[in-house]
Amino acid sequence: MSTAMQSTALPTPEQHGIRAHSDGPIVPVQTRSERFRSTDVADFAPITGREHEWKYSPVAAFADLTSGELDGSRLEVEATDAAGLSLSWIPRDDARIGRAGTPEERASANAWSSFGEALLVEVAGEEAKTITVTRSGLGTTPRAAHTVVEAAPNSRALVVLRGIGDARLSENVEVVVGEGANLTVVSLQEWTDDSVHLASHFARIGRDAKLKHIVVSLGGKVVRVNPSTHLAEQGADVEALGLYFSDAGQHLEQQVFVHHDAPHTRSRVTYKGALQGEGARSVWIGDVLIGNAATGTDSYEQNRNLVLTDGTRADSVPNLEIETGDIEGAGHASATGRFDDEQLFYLQARGIPEDEARRLVVRGFLAEVVQQIGDAELEERLIRALEAELQGS
Repeated sequence: MSTAMQSTALPTPEQHGIRAHSDGPIVPVQTRSERFRSTDVADFAPITGREHEWKYSPVAAFADLTSGELDGSRLEVEATDAAGLSLSWIPRDDARIGRAGTPEERASANAWSSFGEALLVEVAGEEAKTITVTRSGLGTTPRAAHTVVEAAPNSRALVVLRGIGDARLSENVEVVVGEGANLTVVSLQEWTDDSVHLASHFARIGRDAKLKHIVVSLGGKVVRVNPSTHLAEQGADVEALGLYFSDAGQHLEQQVFVHHDAPHTRSRVTYKGALQGEGARSVWIGDVLIGNAATGTDSYEQNRNLVLTDGTRADSVPNLEIETGDIEGAGHASATGRFDDEQLFYLQARGIPEDEARRLVVRGFLAEVVQQIGDAELEERLIRALEAELQGS
């Protein structure tokens, strides 16, 4: 479907997540590939909360980000220095914008329609390097942002996008991984307790390239980070990882989409979360689409949730669409449960108090994702942050 569609006075059926068939009635969109796409917010119908992409979300809590005017000026950013990595601001009509994907929902389109300049992170050189880009001081004004991370062919890097302080932010992040490149992108949400952050990440992975995409959501009242990955060329590989810890009254959401669109591509999706406190909520939706050209695909997705107290809710919905029978393998799994009593008994039998044993079990459960970041200093800091969250239980 075209990415630039003419606005009309009345929303079309497609804008409501339905489509008309020439030989029958209007029916809901059945597959991810059929969803409406546009970079213009005017092309999307107002949100009611009943739409497939919003039915798990507290839409009233961020109506200003989906329907209101957004401040699209430059954000306050600080970045570490590293050879082979550079930052710059580019205008919205720059040809490097729009290569990785197109919004499928109104919040993303509103941010796309509103930003003035995009932050460009360029990665070059075969030596491994790390950069941390920190956004802070955003305040409580509704804002829009756009970031492009471009990895040159055969380059290697770890890029950390960190958010701290107050924020009411809707943003799009594009990740373009060139042929043979090996890129890790960490999206780290450490916002204040009343912050709201809506983000759509779009990634395009080239031939024999690899992306490790990691979402870590700890702070914020409502945080919704939706990564979409397009395995566009032969041999493309993605490892999509997620870690979240939802406290009382906190809503943390992830809608993950992986599109296998070329032969011999590979994906692994692993999201793990813990919930504690009255009203703690997590949402994970995993969509994997294996297209008819994606022969030899190897794919697996899973979500695991650990419930620490009563009064929490974890929604977990894995989906798998396969359009070719010539694949190596595909599967999905989802589980939500409490502590493993056998693990607790094992630790307590060795003299470890129950509270400490519980913290060790939760830490081990979540550390599996943290340890795959590939940066010892950041991993250690996140483990300390998780320890602080656990102390609150």
